[in-house]
Amino acid sequence: MDAQKIIFLFIFLVPLSSATSIVDFCVADFNYPGGPAGYACRNPANLTADDFVYSGLGVAGNTSNIFNASAFLAVDITFPALNGLGLSMARLDFGVGGVIPIHAHRVSEVILVIEGTIIAGFIGSDNTPYYKTLNKGDIMIFPQSLLHFQVNVGDSPALAFVSLNSASPGFQTTSFALGANDLPTDIIQKITLLDAAQIRQLKTVFGGTN
Repeated sequence: MDAQKIIFLFIFLVPLSSATSIVDFCVADFNYPGGPAGYACRNPANLTADDFVYSGLGVAGNTSNIFNASAFLAVDITFPALNGLGLSMARLDFGVGGVIPIHAHRVSEVILVIEGTIIAGFIGSDNTPYYKTLNKGDIMIFPQSLLHFQVNVGDSPALAFVSLNSASPGFQTTSFALGANDLPTDIIQKITLLDAAQIRQLKTVFGGTN
């Protein structure tokens, strides 16, 4: 590695937890691997205003799926300017009866309902459920790492936007976690108390095996 690259890495691979006190921004450079602190920074001299604008949330998502809903994410890998800034957003589109299934992030989230009526909620670590019917203009908080969900209970499509306090919030859906891998059915039976037929159905829907 030549001296120029070494200098570049020294400047732009600083831990992003402290980068905000050193630089104004750190648009992700995908030529280098990401890590717990995020991605390396692109050279600011090569950036324009376009690098700080993202139009991906302006178009309705495809809700033609088993959940009749869509989640379109503006995170560091889709909007590199978010890298290191500690926030991201997503657009949620719901068909009638649509569901964002129970899932969790490693960070906290706030939802804002734009159109329609949804039930949103989360389950506390003591297994207490907190859920509420939300209408246009309502917001709700989902605390860090707790399982949460949204369901369209209106008679028309619904739209909501969420914001999360990380550029890389993670997303683990329980249905996929159980049905989209090769974890043996008999083990899933033991750890969930689901019967084998239910587990096989999940694996058929989500592409799992074994």
